[in-house]
Amino acid sequence: MLHEWLKDSNHTVIFTGAGMSTESGLPDFRSTNRGLWRKKDPSKIASLDALNHHVEDFIEFYRERVLGVTEVGPHQGHHVLADWENNGLVQAIITQNVDGFHQGAGSKHVHELHGTLQKLHCQSCEKVYDSSAYINEDYYCSCGGILRPSIVLFGEMLPEDAFSAAFEHAKKADLFIVLGSSLSVTPANQFPEIAKQHGAKLVIVNQEKTPLDDYADLVVFDRKIGAFLEETNKLL
Repeated sequence: MLHEWLKDSNHTVIFTGAGMSTESGLPDFRSTNRGLWRKKDPSKIASLDALNHHVEDFIEFYRERVLGVTEVGPHQGHHVLADWENNGLVQAIITQNVDGFHQGAGSKHVHELHGTLQKLHCQSCEKVYDSSAYINEDYYCSCGGILRPSIVLFGEMLPEDAFSAAFEHAKKADLFIVLGSSLSVTPANQFPEIAKQHGAKLVIVNQEKTPLDDYADLVVFDRKIGAFLEETNKLL
């Protein structure tokens, strides 16, 4: 069914959440069973307040996250999506993830709603650095400002460019495919609804139920995303 919809669609949009990343071996941001997630409350340490008032804790937490991203990489599902984009089957990827794995697999039209761990920037002058600076324990800009990951922290707005692009793609979509998102985080979870309201078919692939399942044209539970995409790809 999905492979037929892909062939018929003129504008297919992919929306990915944490489930896409966990298949690569990356812990869920809210996971409580590994490393700093076990010791710290992410909503407090991954915040603007922590950056301003608890810099050492902030840096320790995010150095761990940057290191985690370097230890794993894109899985086969990321590569399938990149191939689909290259073959004109996918027009855009909207992601809640900050690992940069879509780009690592070769996808080019990626809109990162929550930013990326692949880059850092100075909190003072906004000069951009590679995330390897954190790995090398270099935490300060040449101007003396603190380097921080280029992601959206608690207490910050989503990047306007990425949000606007995602909104436009959702409106244009003939087919909108959600991969590994609980669709519980606002405002990002509005995009599947926007797509559906503008006539798109909505597909949700997630390990657990989501609030939009009854709204979807196809719901797939308890399947590995990579395997599901591989199977769909073979039918094209």
